[in-house]
This record gives sequence, C-alpha cells and structure tokens, in this order.
Amino acid sequence: MTAGADLPETPPTPWGRVEEDGTVSVRESDGWRVVGQYPDGTAEEALAYYERKFADLAGEVTLLEVRHRRAGASASDLRSTASTLRGRIEGASAVGDLAALLTRLETLTGALAEATETEAAAAKEAVDEAVRERTALVERAEALAARDPKTVQWKQASADMTALFDQWQSHQQNGPRLPKSLAQQLWRRFRDARGTVDRHRREFYAELDETQKTARDAKTRLVERAEALAPRGEDGIGSYRDLLDQWKAAGRAGKKVDDALWARFKAAGDALYSARTEREAAEVEDSREKIEQKKALLVQAAPIVDERDLARARASLTAIQRTWDEIGRIFPRDQERVLDDELRKIEQSVRTREDAEWKSNNPETKARTNDMTRQLTDAIDKLEAEVSEANARGDKRAAAKASEALEARRAWLRAVGG
Repeated sequence: MTAGADLPETPPTPWGRVEEDGTVSVRESDGWRVVGQYPDGTAEEALAYYERKFADLAGEVTLLEVRHRRAGASASDLRSTASTLRGRIEGASAVGDLAALLTRLETLTGALAEATETEAAAAKEAVDEAVRERTALVERAEALAARDPKTVQWKQASADMTALFDQWQSHQQNGPRLPKSLAQQLWRRFRDARGTVDRHRREFYAELDETQKTARDAKTRLVERAEALAPRGEDGIGSYRDLLDQWKAAGRAGKKVDDALWARFKAAGDALYSARTEREAAEVEDSREKIEQKKALLVQAAPIVDERDLARARASLTAIQRTWDEIGRIFPRDQERVLDDELRKIEQSVRTREDAEWKSNNPETKARTNDMTRQLTDAIDKLEAEVSEANARGDKRAAAKASEALEARRAWLRAVGG
C-alpha cells in the first residue's frame, strides 16, 4: 500500500470530490473531470476553494443578466462579454453546476442576439439621421460661403459660422460615429466652406481698413482746412460749406475716428457761424430804431391812398421813399419784408391811378377810342335801318337777327364810353 492509501477517502459531494492526494474533480454529464489540486489543506477547504471559483463565475453570469434586464449597456458589448465568459466557463477549474451556467449563458446570448439586431437597426437610423444633420450643417456653411462678400454683414456672418462650427463639434463629440469615408467627405466640405468664409471676411476687412484709411486721411485734411478758416470769420462760411460737401463724399473712417474728426470739423464751423450770429445780433439791435422810423413813415404815407391830387400823392410818396431808403436795411429780414410790403401797397395804389390816368389822357388811346366810337355809331345806324326795313317787310327772322346785332354794338359803344 502506498502512502496515499493510508488516507481516508473524502465522501463525494453533488458536484465535486477530493482525492486523498488533494486532487479535486467536478462532476459533469460524462463523468468526473479533474480541475486541480489542493494538497496543503483539508478536503473541505479544497472544495470550498473551487466552489468559490464557481461562485465567481456564477456571479459574472448573474451580473450580465442584470445588465441586460436594465438595458443600461450595449447588447453587442454584453454579447462579446458573454462569449468571453463562455470560454472561461467551459473547462473551468471550478466546482459547481457548470452546465447550468452554460445554459443560462446560452439563453442570455440568444436574447442579446435579438437585442443586438434591434440596436443595429437603431444605430443605423441614428447614423442616417446624423448624416442628414451634418449634411445640413455643411449646406448652411456652403450657403454662407457662396454669398457675395460685398453684401454680407460680417459680424452676423462670423457669428453664424461660429455657431455652425460649435454644432459640428457637438455632433462629433456626442453623435454616433459616421463611416470614415463619409465623415471625411463631409468634413472637407465644411472645412472648405469655413475657409472660404474666413478668407472673404479677411479680404473684406482688409479692403475696409484701406478704405477707412483713405477716408481718415481725407477727413483729416478737411479738418485742417476748416480750422484754417477761423481768421476769416463769417466770410469763411462759404468755403466751409464747400468743405462740408467734400466731407460727406469722403466716406467712412470708422466710428471712433469719424466721431473725433467730426467734433473738430464741427467746432471749426461753429466758430464761423458764431461770428455770423454775433453780427446778426448786432444788426438786429441796431435795427430797433430803424424799425420805429419806418413804421412812422408808414403812418405818414397812409393818407396818400386817399389823396385826390395824383401829382401831390406822387410827390409825397417819392419823399417818403427817399427817406425810407436813407434809413437803410433792417434785420431780421422777415421784419424788413413786412414793412416793405406795407409801403409797396401804397406805391401800387398810386401807380394804378397813374396808369388809369395815362390811359385816359393818352392821345393815341383817345384817337383809337374815337375811331372805334365812330365805327360803332355807323354800324348802329345801319342796323337800325335794317331792323326798320325787316319789320316793314314782315320778315321777323331778319328783324330779330338785326336787333341782336344792334344790341351787341350798343353794348360795345357803352364799353368804350360812347
């Protein structure tokens, strides 16, 4: 008998046994399979060791089942983990119902296969939707790039492109992974559109900078010329207005620069207009007495309208007009126009009477009037004869026609004073 034969045999367990030399076996459908040795402990310790290994495997199967039920993980990932776990269970160095574990794993794998198909369909749909969304971003970027750079509001366009790029990055970070070739194709289109917009923006601002520099230089020279007009005072206003027209045509130099230059340009103009304002104020002050003098002349001239002696009326008016002119101009101008209009009414009244008198005493007019009177008188005599003859004949129609003509000639005669 060997040394091992002296050791008592451990009673068999449902799934495992331990030989006298510490060899541990597991019971399977086709018999016992050796899973290892545990020579440095008791049979109970040996079985407990390999049963714990089985419990670990069973725990992993249970964990997979729980993760599948909770639907918190990808079915394809769980399926891959289950496949790996199957390899560890088959022929595992563990004591327990390994066949039952494999059966549970087979059931789980079947369920995971169906879930994988569902996930694949959902993943494809998600990818298709992501392609549509990313394509839409590309098309919007290309639309921005295709716009005429001269008509673009670049501040808004830059903000729009930045927003599109942020959305693109969010899609890449949070969206499903696209097929590599398609993803690269879309990115190249988006990158090119973004580059075009950026190039157009740089070109626009470079041109704007040059335009603003030209405007700034031109306006600076205009400011210097406007400030040089200061010694001319009011006489410089005409030249300042010419400079103002040039200022309006000079273009924009940028808000801050424009504001600063305009403040200087306007101050130069204000100084010129201030000189005129001061002169006008002085003139208005000097005109106070003149206004009173002309009002007094209007009072003096008022009776001229009723003066029957036309020569005396003209003489009085002429004297008043001479004094009126000697008083001089009045400021403000609107006050002068009011006074001039009042005197002009009196002058017009006298002139109208003079014209009437001239017409009535003009020899040529008298001759023409006498000739007209003579012609009308002859025509009236002739028509009166025609009326008498027509009545004598009993020709009413001819009598009526002659009478009508007769009345017309008499009316004309009265009109010329005959």
